[in-house]
Amino acid sequence: MIALADCNNFFASCERSIHPELEGKPIVVLSNNDGCIIARSNEAKALGYKMGEPVFKVKDRLIRDKVYMFSANVKLYRAISQKIMDILSSECNAIEVYSIDEAFMDFTDVAAPGEKAILLREQVLKETKIPISIGIAKTKVLAKLGSNIAKKHTSTGVFLLTNNDLIERALGYFPIEDLWGVGRRHAKMLNEKGIFQASQLAKLEEPWLRKYMNIGGVRLVRELNGISCSNLVETRAAKKSIMSSRSFKQELSSLADLNEPLTNFASLCAYKLRQQKSCAKKLGVFIQTNRFKPNTKIHNGYIEVIFPTATNDSIEIIKATHKALEELYQSDCLYKRAGVVVSDIIPDSIVQLSLFSNHNIVKRTALMKVYDSLNSKMGHGTLRLCVQGTEKDWSPSNEPIAFGN
Repeated sequence: MIALADCNNFFASCERSIHPELEGKPIVVLSNNDGCIIARSNEAKALGYKMGEPVFKVKDRLIRDKVYMFSANVKLYRAISQKIMDILSSECNAIEVYSIDEAFMDFTDVAAPGEKAILLREQVLKETKIPISIGIAKTKVLAKLGSNIAKKHTSTGVFLLTNNDLIERALGYFPIEDLWGVGRRHAKMLNEKGIFQASQLAKLEEPWLRKYMNIGGVRLVRELNGISCSNLVETRAAKKSIMSSRSFKQELSSLADLNEPLTNFASLCAYKLRQQKSCAKKLGVFIQTNRFKPNTKIHNGYIEVIFPTATNDSIEIIKATHKALEELYQSDCLYKRAGVVVSDIIPDSIVQLSLFSNHNIVKRTALMKVYDSLNSKMGHGTLRLCVQGTEKDWSPSNEPIAFGN
């Protein structure tokens, strides 16, 4: 038996958890540079605001409707997500963290799965103030469908999709385009062939599925029919590349102004490498102007650096970033976006040391462990390299952009 825990309107719920006075009021969370809507509370959904909607098109309406607007606070969301996952993992046999707001749990041999899920949901709400929905079924796909039903059609926030008659009714209700594992291209193709509901898809023969949807379609239909094709993955696969980037609130023109955000992006990439026990062989740095702004010079610069020894050392990655920025920078440009990407990632256990390294790798590795340990205990960013700076004019505010009355 598999359970899927899905946080309700996660980013908006996180903001509400630290602003309890906003209970029952419409909230939207905005993307980098406050460009578009990336999360909505139920109240904002009821007012008709859409995911991905550009803010400039609806700004007057947002103010008129007294909607509370927040710039995305990723650090907050990650911290709350980690706390939720810790609670879930302590109460189940195994857990697969699927995304920042979703996790599959092993409910095998749980005597009363529905009651356990309700108690688990109450515990998460009490300790984090984040509401979650839990679907329980024999397969991941059905558990995902169950969590959707739990979120929209139950008062408990929990739904067991284990009865065959109930499964058939649920599949008949569920549209193809909302089914986990069916992308836009396949949804369009299926609709063109007269297949609109999950129940219709579940009845298709495997030869047809292999022809039009490949093996992924076969596995999806098997899971719809209660045959598990995907076990829980308790550890995430290491990322093949890691990127940190941002569009700035205001265009940056000087080298010093660009240096601080890129330093912080490089530091974050190095930290993520260490978290997954990996090192990168390559570093990419890019800076971009606003291509939509008339009468301004366009520059989309990118440089790739190859490290002599694969590294996750913040100091070395930041040094390489600074050197790349100096080569890319053009003084007559106004830069709107920049970023750092590390790639060609390998496990840190197989790194080949170089005789020509200009620093003591063993001592530097120990330094990074202390650095991460202190930040883990005292809060992310407590200990930082001086070149990361303290001014965050380029960073979005964590306070509401506009309040209703």
